[in-house]
Amino acid sequence: MTRLGGVERTRTLTPRTAVIWAVLRAELDRRAGEQLTVLDVGGGTGGFAVPLADAGHRVTVVDASPDALAALTRRAAEAGVADRVRAVQGDGDALAGLVEPATVDLVLCHSVLEVVDDPAPVVAALAAALRPGGAASVLVTGRAAAVLARAMNGHLDVAAALAADPVGAAGPRDTLRRRYDADGATALLAAAGLAVEEIHGVRVLADLLPAAVADGQAAALVELERALAARPPYRDLAAQLHLFARRPA
Repeated sequence: MTRLGGVERTRTLTPRTAVIWAVLRAELDRRAGEQLTVLDVGGGTGGFAVPLADAGHRVTVVDASPDALAALTRRAAEAGVADRVRAVQGDGDALAGLVEPATVDLVLCHSVLEVVDDPAPVVAALAAALRPGGAASVLVTGRAAAVLARAMNGHLDVAAALAADPVGAAGPRDTLRRRYDADGATALLAAAGLAVEEIHGVRVLADLLPAAVADGQAAALVELERALAARPPYRDLAAQLHLFARRPA
């Protein structure tokens, strides 16, 4: 393991994490010397929570899965950060009742807003949990990538349904309730009083490449992903969109 910007990580970042960690490291560097209070909604087994705790921050993970939280607890103990990681069972829809207002410096909400009953109150709860000046890292599934993926696999009817649906879903069998474009995700956060500072695409190319290319040129792929992440139109075709927003001071 190596340490970069105060966050421990594996030597090889992946297309799923490299862009997000770059944004988070910039925020941690901006607040160097502070012990931040972090809330990770849907944080599961601690892929982000444990490295943040290892960097000295206090992290609360809210997740609906008891199995995931058990794995988080084991992972934190193995990393020697159990005293800085707290596991809370609950889902995003109940977030307002789980977190005290204005007590958090950094919120992570990754792959949650696609599956909750109603994203607006969840985002409002995220914003309320933040102290003035606090930041939110929000990761959502991109609509354009889902349309292209279905079309390229020959499922033109599903692609058409995704493109036409107001929230980017493809009917009752869809595993996600909704998908986002940059404008829609920005509007959702803005309605809760959060100012979006950066938008990046995550997995711009990774899901389109043959496994032999992605695995055989992993480092080059990560660098290309990082180079394209903030540049439309590449950003807007990514499998996921990462928005970094702030509660005004």
